[in-house]
Amino acid sequence: MTIGGGLALIIIGAILTYAVEFDISGLDIRVIGIILMAGGLVGLIIGLVRLASARRRTPPAVREER
Repeated sequence: MTIGGGLALIIIGAILTYAVEFDISGLDIRVIGIILMAGGLVGLIIGLVRLASARRRTPPAVREER
């Protein structure tokens, strides 16, 4: 999951949790929003760790000797 995907899940989850006043029988919209926010947070952390580890891996310097 990318950083943008994680942020999108957090935003959608926050909207469902705090802004939606719709009731569906058998489903709790607030719990679904919290689950989406938690998944987005995990995805965001994974994306940041992958980005940091990719930056640490720098190719070795190539030296040409004649």
